Amino acid sequence: MKEKLPLILLCIAASACLYSCQIAQVSSPLAIGPVGALPLITGAESRAVTMENPQGLPGQGGKAKGGRKGAPAYSDLKPGETLTMMDIEGCGVIRHIWMTIRPDNDHYRNAILRMYWDGSDIPSVETPVLDFTGQAHGVNRPMYSALTSMTEGRGFNFFFPMPFERGAKITLENDGESTIGSVYFQIDYELMKSLPKDAGRFHAQFRRQNPTTLLQDYVILDQIDDPGVYIGTMIGVRTLGPHWWGEGEMKFYIDNDDEYPTICGTGTEDYFCSAWGLGVYQHLYHGCTLLEDTDDNTRYASLYRWHVTDPIRFKKLHKLTIQQIGWNNGLYERSDDWCSVAFWYQKGINQNKPPLPDRAARSADLTPLWNKGGESSN
Repeated sequence: MKEKLPLILLCIAASACLYSCQIAQVSSPLAIGPVGALPLITGAESRAVTMENPQGLPGQGGKAKGGRKGAPAYSDLKPGETLTMMDIEGCGVIRHIWMTIRPDNDHYRNAILRMYWDGSDIPSVETPVLDFTGQAHGVNRPMYSALTSMTEGRGFNFFFPMPFERGAKITLENDGESTIGSVYFQIDYELMKSLPKDAGRFHAQFRRQNPTTLLQDYVILDQIDDPGVYIGTMIGVRTLGPHWWGEGEMKFYIDNDDEYPTICGTGTEDYFCSAWGLGVYQHLYHGCTLLEDTDDNTRYASLYRWHVTDPIRFKKLHKLTIQQIGWNNGLYERSDDWCSVAFWYQKGINQNKPPLPDRAARSADLTPLWNKGGESSN
């Protein structure tokens, strides 16, 4: 036993050191790791915004109908109408958003989620609601990942920490052609006295290019002039020709990059952590939730990649692009229909936001997939 004692003590010391390092790493109230800030007893105050308590006030939840579930949802969000889900003042961090709407492809692609921080009139988040989960084309599948989920193909969940210093506003616009119906939601957040000085603001941006231009890389994000960290990508592809489409390399042009990027991948499926082609798969940080063909032999793919354990840090992000290159007995240039959502944090609010594609541009050419019954696999 005496001979084993030093080894036991060494193991205990190593475990204590590892735990101390974990605690040090999560000392920020914005930590998003597997342990996160759970062990820390802070002065933050937990709140939740719902239709029954729109300001998240203490002791004011669930009062409708004498506390018997009198107002759980907003009814009948009509075309052209915008629902303000949250509009509060103060300093804090949104920890979790849950919401649901009735399954409908048009709603999923044309219900627009916007988020505004600290009184800005420029939305830091502007994207169709389903694309924000990491799923493209207005077609939902059950999805389970580290930062988003579509539980059983019905419940939207977003776990991105979203800091705000002076206030937070979240809206949902019905930019479709029919009434959405009931919108259920709960936004869980913490109020605190101040944020860490290095806390960035959460951003997400949707784009679509239909079709892409031969020999021009598809641009996922560009012109971020402030320091930040890139944390995730959703890509949707609608093929416009036969053969394998995914040989293009993902390129991060950061800091002082000009003609060539600092970070360049080896292929599309490689960036999404697969290899030698593509199938349907899901993991915490990467996956392909949709890979389907329609009767006209068009292939639709939807992929997500979260940079939780490998964030891309930058002083400036000049652009993030992916090549349009396929394979047919050799590499060749091609043109397809691509859409994307970029997810990142940055100092302040992005001032270089391009306009959101309009309804026609967002929905064009997706009807064959929608008519296939792609709204849910349940």
